[in-house]
Amino acid sequence: MQETFDSILGAIGKTPLVRLDRLTKHYGCEGTILAKLDHLNPGFSKKDRAALGVIEAAEHDGTLKPGQTVVELTSGNMGTGLAIVCGVKGYPFVAVMSKGNSPERARMMAALGAEVELVDQLPESRPGEVSGADLAEVDRVAARLTQERGAFRADQFRRTGNPDAHEQTTGPEIWKQSDGKIDAFCDFVGSGGTLVGTSRYLRRQNPQVKCYPIEPEGAAVLAGREARNPDHPIQGGGYAMSDLDFLHGMSWDGFLRVDGNTARQTSRDLARLEGIFAGFSAGANVAGAVELLRTAHQGQTIAVIICDSGLKYLSTDLFTSEGTRA
Repeated sequence: MQETFDSILGAIGKTPLVRLDRLTKHYGCEGTILAKLDHLNPGFSKKDRAALGVIEAAEHDGTLKPGQTVVELTSGNMGTGLAIVCGVKGYPFVAVMSKGNSPERARMMAALGAEVELVDQLPESRPGEVSGADLAEVDRVAARLTQERGAFRADQFRRTGNPDAHEQTTGPEIWKQSDGKIDAFCDFVGSGGTLVGTSRYLRRQNPQVKCYPIEPEGAAVLAGREARNPDHPIQGGGYAMSDLDFLHGMSWDGFLRVDGNTARQTSRDLARLEGIFAGFSAGANVAGAVELLRTAHQGQTIAVIICDSGLKYLSTDLFTSEGTRA
């Protein structure tokens, strides 16, 4: 019987792990993909874990004061998680987001009590596709608001509460739910928190587990390639940032690249074949796992995260027949 929680924060994590056997059969792959359904978190994304981890770490070390305003840049998911956590704990929260992200996210954050500051995309940016330059502009606005309001900057790209949350919860859950039968893990890189935290835990249990970052085709800077086409529709990551703090000191077993069209189609196949209604980055993750089953990990078991819900993309072309840009 499910336990009763004192607040919605107790419902963060502990998400199901499911086999994607219908999808692997459809793609003609030999092996197993295990999908961690983090789109079932209260804020409909894996970022709920990071939001709780960052806030509780800051409370513990005294960096965050009672009643202090919290500010953070977000593509929408971290902001939704912070809106929930801050609302329950009594911290005013300001989310700073590019207008290139889907508007559903801004509406959801506002409904959860956040003040939402939307930042115009740069003139050369494609609508609906947030570039690294767009993100830098959002960061500038977030820094200004943090200073003006004497706020705590949640800073998901640097606060170790982000990867620590995944090392302490996501990794252990995957390991226990799979009975330790994991050969590889791959994840689309935004801040790198999920990839790093989960990889640390899985490798500690079994050093033979292989771990792979996923980047957009045309912006694979972690793999040492030039960002020749940094515009892509996979929201929440792939910002062509080669110097991510959490990745320092980490080694990888290879690098995966997924283009926007493939991520889009894989998300559609997840919905149609498996009943999993998820976003672009979940499609990228599963597409990366499919590639591993076709190459170095044929016949093995790959774990992935279903990062967020397809409900956050209904205004985009993710589930329509429009648009074919990579």
